[in-house]
Amino acid sequence: MHIINIDHLTINYAGREIFRDLTWAIGDRDRVGLVGPNGVGKSSLFKAILGIVTPESGAVIRQRGVTVGYLPQEVSLPSGQTLLDVALVLPPELAQVEADLARIDEQLGDPRVYGDPAALERAMTRQEKLLIDYDRLNGATHASRVKETLLRLGFSKEDFVLSTDSLSGGQKKLIMLARLALEKPDVLLLDEPDNHLDIDAKRRLEAFIRDYDGGVIIISHDRYLLDDVATQIAELDRGKLTIFPGNYTAYVTELELRKLRQQQQYVAQQKEITRIKEAIARFELWASIVVNERHIKQARSRQRMLDKMEERGEIIEKVVERRQMDLQINGWRGSNRTLEFKKLSMGFDDDLLFLDLDFLLRHGERVGLIGPNGAGKSVLFRLILNELEPLSGEIKIGPSIKIGYYAQEHQTLSAWLHRTPIERIRDLKPMTEGEAVAYLGKYLFSYEQTSQPISTLSGGERSRLQLAAIILEQPNLLLLDEPTNNLDIPSVEALEQALEDFEGSILTISHDRYFLDKVADRVIELDNATLTPYDGGYTDYLLAKGK
Repeated sequence: MHIINIDHLTINYAGREIFRDLTWAIGDRDRVGLVGPNGVGKSSLFKAILGIVTPESGAVIRQRGVTVGYLPQEVSLPSGQTLLDVALVLPPELAQVEADLARIDEQLGDPRVYGDPAALERAMTRQEKLLIDYDRLNGATHASRVKETLLRLGFSKEDFVLSTDSLSGGQKKLIMLARLALEKPDVLLLDEPDNHLDIDAKRRLEAFIRDYDGGVIIISHDRYLLDDVATQIAELDRGKLTIFPGNYTAYVTELELRKLRQQQQYVAQQKEITRIKEAIARFELWASIVVNERHIKQARSRQRMLDKMEERGEIIEKVVERRQMDLQINGWRGSNRTLEFKKLSMGFDDDLLFLDLDFLLRHGERVGLIGPNGAGKSVLFRLILNELEPLSGEIKIGPSIKIGYYAQEHQTLSAWLHRTPIERIRDLKPMTEGEAVAYLGKYLFSYEQTSQPISTLSGGERSRLQLAAIILEQPNLLLLDEPTNNLDIPSVEALEQALEDFEGSILTISHDRYFLDKVADRVIELDNATLTPYDGGYTDYLLAKGK
């Protein structure tokens, strides 16, 4: 049953049209993956559904009583509170009922009320109605259900006392998701809910979405998640929304078939249009030579035929592929023993991260490093980069190895935030300003963006700038820490292709399971202070673990 209808919606932002005449019907049990390149307006569409953004024209129509819950891309929590305190914040309706009950209790203790039979009866009648609402909203069990939901989303009881200031971005999202689950809106809008989550947390998120008693629309670049939970894909691109039944893999297959059919129809129609235009030109030529009215009428008749095709919208457009990053990482052969750990141990104070790790990365290998958040994966990278000293053991890097490092939080750009992308690129390789602009254009930067401070760039734009910088460094060992986090799917696919062609070795930390399946030929899991190797990609790892 459709419970939200988007009717011919047009939205402009800062003078730019995001989309026009968009129509969509959302069902009460839909599981929709909303996909499209960064910047096409996916988050704007969510805000229009919520009523935060006012459309230029059109409307979002909800059935009476339909509620919508929203998990934004970035979550902020009040400082200085515990995880449980924040999670226990009452849903608005329950909070109102509790406040009304408290006021009634005060009234019942007032002599002017309990001494007046009529006022007392009114207060008790009101209290009775409020207690019915309180039971309907499960007020008495709210705290226990919050704790149960937190545990289901992967938190432990020990985590309940953690300060909000110490929580990761992923943990903050899960807390807000728990609060939404208790509110039980009819439709959940989840804007990149999987960002910053480790693989186990993503699996729990998927179970939550599958089991949710209502509709769910997810903006996500995690193709594995979209394969697991989506029953339809809504593609927003070039201002148009297209619905595809099935999960992400079905969407990709159908999209390619549609493009193939469209291109075939376009070629056939263009041949017919060319034939008609040639006939018009021939009849016009004959008419000019012999001044024959019949030839003039034939030319006009065929021209009207073309005009009507255009008026009725029957002209088939040529398939135009969206421009992707021109990503080519030209590595080179270095030492056969690229990177090696020998009895490597690391920890901070009383917190031991790992003990006696042994590992060898050979030339040409692609290894995915996985494990729960906090296991020490990023610390391991900092040890390789000589930013930290291990407690014991050693790290050996081959003598002819040059490292290219991609930082998850874009730390490699920290010293350049007030400089421009042009300045960053020219620092790495001597070139003219025009050459730098052209080079950055390959990474989808507009002319204006190349001369703006890096601090103004989005997460996805900083990710592309990091990749552009790495390529100029010409490494033969890539250390990639969550390289897909801020990239849209077309950019991730361009990265996957570039890594496939890369002549060198790769060690990548990633929670992107689809990416690991495409890139890794070996997976190593860092967990419980030990490193365990598995042959193959993420799916092979799951099979080996019996999951």
